[in-house]
Amino acid sequence: MPIRIPDNLPARKTLEDEGVNVMDSTRAARQDIRPLEIGLLNLMPNKERTETQFARLIGATPLQVDLTLVRVTDHQSKNTSEDYLNSFYSTWEEVRSRKFDGFIVTGAPIAHIPFEEIKYWPEMVEIMNWTQTHVHHTMFICWGAQAALHHFHGARRYRMPQKAFGVFRHQLTGDRSPFLRGFSDSPMIPVSRINDIDRTSLGPDLEILIDNTDFGICMVDDPKHRAIHMLNHLEYDNRSLVDEYERDVKAGLDTATPANLFPDGDTTATPENRWRSHAHLLFQNWINQIYQTTPYDMAEIGTKAE
Repeated sequence: MPIRIPDNLPARKTLEDEGVNVMDSTRAARQDIRPLEIGLLNLMPNKERTETQFARLIGATPLQVDLTLVRVTDHQSKNTSEDYLNSFYSTWEEVRSRKFDGFIVTGAPIAHIPFEEIKYWPEMVEIMNWTQTHVHHTMFICWGAQAALHHFHGARRYRMPQKAFGVFRHQLTGDRSPFLRGFSDSPMIPVSRINDIDRTSLGPDLEILIDNTDFGICMVDDPKHRAIHMLNHLEYDNRSLVDEYERDVKAGLDTATPANLFPDGDTTATPENRWRSHAHLLFQNWINQIYQTTPYDMAEIGTKAE
């Protein structure tokens, strides 16, 4: 089954060119099934690129998925026009009464700012609390994961001596999780962050699923809050790290060339994607787990009867 996104969303052509099955509203209305409702809270500046990255992975499922693009209400985007946002995005205020089978909270380029000093932090707290009553399962990514671990668990965030930047081998730890079904023992995963979570501040109700001894925690399972926290970026495309590097250089930052991205370290060569299969595995496992466990009656999502 295909993914259903707004009919005129620019990402549609990119996805169709890549062979992702995309469905319009008319065709979806003719199918007598209950699609999975997944929301994407997009906090990244380049909304179009980020929504394409996630839609690419969500759209590979054999299930029908309705994807709702969401933005924070109390924030004026500097990089995306208001017309674009009004055309394709709902504010959180507009969706807060709805229920979702799955919900994704992306990263945001504000890692240097304390959580409570972020302008839209009060709304983020409301959204995170809302996921406990209106979402069956949530995936928090990068800054979103740091924020959720801070809010729900009081996890301590600290700044590393230097930015972890590149594609690095990680280790699967603990018991095999259904979210990691089919994963190799040491997957290569894109990393782009200067903050890590103090693992001693994680309580016994959390389980580290993917780790890296040099660059810190990668993925944490949070069954109590029906969530997983992915601190790195399996959703990235081939050029994501390259573009971040070029942006940092332009800003005068002393950022090293992304490690293990270019063949033989040749920055003139096409970046090599060594994580795509694991990206698809993670999202297919997540969607399958949601499909197997979410209530058919969406009114039951987030209730004790769930």
